[in-house]
Formats: sequence, C-alpha cells, structure tokens
Amino acid sequence: MPTDTLSYLALGDSYTIGEGVGPKDTYPEQLRALLSVEKIKLAEPLIIARTGWTTDELSAGIDDAEIAGQTYALVTLLIGVNNQYRGRAVEDYAREFEQLLDRAIAFAGGREERVFVLSIPDWGVTPFAEEREVDRQAVAAAIDAYNAQKRAICAEKGVHFTDITETYRQIGAEVPSLVSDKLHPSALVYARWAKA
Repeated sequence: MPTDTLSYLALGDSYTIGEGVGPKDTYPEQLRALLSVEKIKLAEPLIIARTGWTTDELSAGIDDAEIAGQTYALVTLLIGVNNQYRGRAVEDYAREFEQLLDRAIAFAGGREERVFVLSIPDWGVTPFAEEREVDRQAVAAAIDAYNAQKRAICAEKGVHFTDITETYRQIGAEVPSLVSDKLHPSALVYARWAKA
C-alpha cells in the first residue's frame, strides 16, 4: 500500500456490510469515497461484520480474523441492533460494547481520536416492523437506552460518537431509504451516515 494511503477497519453487523446494497454503496465505501475528494486516501476497508451479529458474535469474529497486534489509521464501530432485537439486557450490552470499544481503540494504536462509533438506528420505524406488528414505542425506548449507554462509554473514553438515530427515524420508513427487505437502509441512507 502506498505510504500516503491510510488503513481502515470497519466493525459491525448488517449495517456495516450494507445488507441489500452493492459493495460500493456501504457506508464504509461511501466514507472512503468522500474522504478521497478531500485528498485523504483510505485503503479498501477490512470489514469484520455479518448480518445478525451481536456484540459477543462480533468479538468472536474479530478473534477469527486473527488481526491481533495490527493497527489501523481509522476504525469505525456500529453494533447493537441485534442485541436489542433479541431482547438482551442493556447492562450486558454496555459491558460487551465497552470491551469491543477497547479493542477498537487498540486497533487504532491507542489513538481514541481515530475511532468513530455510530449510534444504533431504530429499525422500529421500518415497514418490516409494521408488517410484524412490532411495538414501535418499545423498540424506540430500548434503542434509546442502548444508545445512551454507548454515548456515555464513548464520552468516557474520548471516542467520537455519531448520532444517526434521530435522522433515521425521520427517513427510515420512506421507500427511497429502504432495500427490498423493507428493513435495511438504502445507499441514500448510508451516504448520510458517511457524511455524518
């Protein structure tokens, strides 16, 4: 890799791999494209993410990737929606998220300013949730509780926290914001996240 090209590690779940969109439409790839316009060159990201992953499953995925000891110029982390979907306790999420964040910081060479955490989007606004007659208020309250923990942990560790939840609540149910499963975001939404 050229010396002026920065390495990038993207950690997460379906929102990171961009379930239902093309490879260039994911938020990590759109972030890479945006930064290239600013003359910041990012290498193709190493993405450790899978649809359905919870915090503990992401941690296991990192182990399986065998990248211990490696460092990256930029690390993004978006995880937690599947913990909420499966009804796991917020306290357990907070503990497991903090462990993941510590790992992310280590992958950034201990430089907290190079780690970016995204809040959990509220899937309860989607047609997928409506079709399943999900209690949207309960989902929103749970997502808010998870995000509150996430925000507090990021503040404590000096890591960037990007709130994508509130904007997503406004646009997440719109047809242009969705892929065919009526649950996952479209490229247009990922573009907003990359800009944020």
